[in-house]
Amino acid sequence: MDDIRVKICGLKRPEEVAAAAGAGVRYIGLVFFPRSPRAVSLGQARSLALEAPVGLAKVALVVDAEDALLDQIVETVPLDMLQLHGRESVERVVELRARYGLPVMKAVGVASEEDLPALQEYARVADQLLVDAKAPKGSVLPGGNGLSFDWRLLAGRRWPCPWMLAGGLTPDNVGQAIALTGARQVDVSSGVESAPGVKDLDKIAAFASAAAAAGTVDAVPRL
Repeated sequence: MDDIRVKICGLKRPEEVAAAAGAGVRYIGLVFFPRSPRAVSLGQARSLALEAPVGLAKVALVVDAEDALLDQIVETVPLDMLQLHGRESVERVVELRARYGLPVMKAVGVASEEDLPALQEYARVADQLLVDAKAPKGSVLPGGNGLSFDWRLLAGRRWPCPWMLAGGLTPDNVGQAIALTGARQVDVSSGVESAPGVKDLDKIAAFASAAAAAGTVDAVPRL
């Protein structure tokens, strides 16, 4: 089977970028959402992106961002992808792909089977999907809450574009999540932290290792 691609989201320190690169991670996420403990300034993000080695994709996570902010981000930070983690419409995804010429990943929150049709809608226009656990009502953060959902909802499902699994993943459960969903890409934030917004370098390595080990298993269980 192909290698599992790992994304570590919410990096804030150069040593976190180095740890991700050293562990074979394929994407790093830079958060531009002020209410998140993982938020970075434009200057911080630029420095981190410039330190990332070739081959490590830099993803800007935004939440219902207006064009003025996005213009600043794209002009200041060398990026490879935009991640839309708010209530952006299908039309907004199309608009931003055209405006910036960057691939767009759209996050979709899932809690039950009723949430699955939205994935199909966004898959028609996005370059990638991020299938995340739906944030609880009243939550300040749309993601990064350390919550998971019933992974069996995704068993056997595929979409017209690549997709990534997120939501409550840790070094201890990522193997099971991959086995149940068939995901070939996984995203983690709080699951590799020692405190909100502080990545644990050993956990980054452990997560990447566990994901890689899961990718060597040829059979996905039938449910």
